[in-house]
Amino acid sequence: MFRRKTAILLLTLVMVAVIGAWSASAGALVDQRSVLSGHVLSVVTPGTAVQEGTVLVVVGTITGPVPAVRATVDGVVKEVMISPGDIIRQGDTVVRIEPSRK
Repeated sequence: MFRRKTAILLLTLVMVAVIGAWSASAGALVDQRSVLSGHVLSVVTPGTAVQEGTVLVVVGTITGPVPAVRATVDGVVKEVMISPGDIIRQGDTVVRIEPSRK
């Protein structure tokens, strides 16, 4: 009987920890990474509400302006780590979005 109560208590504690970690991560910022390298021509401003697919950064290439970063989640832009004129590389984290809760 004692082992069963201990197991139930342990399982309850694990569930509470998992739910707490999940809810804490729900408000975490989502990094948006560049898929192209180049000179930044335009970038979204902090506070902008975006939807998945919204163009966040445009870079100049030999073929002309091309989107280098698109939003991967719906939410609000919280951080922008670049400015027009900067040079970015593929894989650089350039924008962070706070996801909206659905």
